[in-house]
Order: sequence, then structure tokens, then C-alpha cells
Amino acid sequence: MDVAEQTYVRVHATEPASRVNGPGTRMVIWFAGCSLGCPGCYNPNTHDPTAGTRIALVELIAQVNGALAPGLSLSGGEPMEQPEAALALATAARAAGKTVLMFSGHTLDEIRAHALGPRILAQLDVLIDGRYRADQRRAHGLRGSDNQIIHLLSDAYSRADVEATAEAEIRIAPDGSVVLSGVNPIKAKDLIRR
Repeated sequence: MDVAEQTYVRVHATEPASRVNGPGTRMVIWFAGCSLGCPGCYNPNTHDPTAGTRIALVELIAQVNGALAPGLSLSGGEPMEQPEAALALATAARAAGKTVLMFSGHTLDEIRAHALGPRILAQLDVLIDGRYRADQRRAHGLRGSDNQIIHLLSDAYSRADVEATAEAEIRIAPDGSVVLSGVNPIKAKDLIRR
């Protein structure tokens, strides 16, 4: 049996086609679990590592491979808290010709020091790193706060491509629920109230 068939991932949510989680249209996987505890985090419902959906890694890879979006974004929660899955998903996406972007509260140096970090970084086109700082709230250009850094790890995108990503989107799911996404979902919530 393949390792991916035996491995399960905790996922908060997936989105097959987002335009606010990186340049262009991207599939997004929000991992469940984050122990960083950044004060003011606007996505605290992703922090519980036992919440979300438990899904076989092989099934999630099939979703990535079947997605029409030419890019994959890994977010959370914290992707580095499930590094084996982050590596497998990024590797599968690259093998399928997709670009890969990852949001992480860990810095580039912290990821490099992780056992799987260098292998994960080798699969990424863009890394947006750093813990969220509410006192430095930015909420545009794909950075939640000013301390976060955009690392271009390939020549797939320019800094302008990344920073031109829209701040928020609203999607109505097939079940009628409203899904808010992006680096500034509060902006989308304000639009709904109007």
C-alpha cells in the first residue's frame, strides 16, 4: 500500500477555484490545526487540530490533480503542522504543472530548519511567511500584516503579480451557505451587510 493511501490529513476546508488566495485562479486547501496562537488571527476556527474533515491524502491529491485551477494555495491553520501532507500536495501539484503558493506563520528560516522544510520549499513558487501581527494589520497584497514577507521562490510570478491579488471574495456554495475568503474577508463581510 502506498504511503499516501495510509496517510490522513485534517483539512478545515477546500475551495476548487479562488481568485483571492494567490495570483490567478487557484485551488485552496486550508489545513486544520495551528499552535502559533497569533493574537487577532481572523481565522481562529482553523486552529483546532482535531476539527475539520479527516481525509485520505490520496483522495486530496486526486482533488488537486482534478482541479481545473492552474494553481494551488496551501493555507490554514498552519500547513507546517502537517508537513508530510504539505509536501505531498505541493509535489503532486507541481507534477501536474500547477504553481504552488503557501501561507505560513513560520518564517522562511524556521521552515528551512524543519526536517521536511527544504523539500517543501523546493516545491513552492511563492511563500508568504511570518506570524500575523494585529498591530501591523495590512490586509492587502496577500499579506495580513506588514511584517509578513513575500518570497518568490521561482520565476513563475513577479512581486507585482502577487500583490495585485484581490483582497476578498464572496462565494455562495451549492447548499446556499456564504463563503468568505481572502486576506481581508472582513471587507467582504461588510459588503454583505450593505
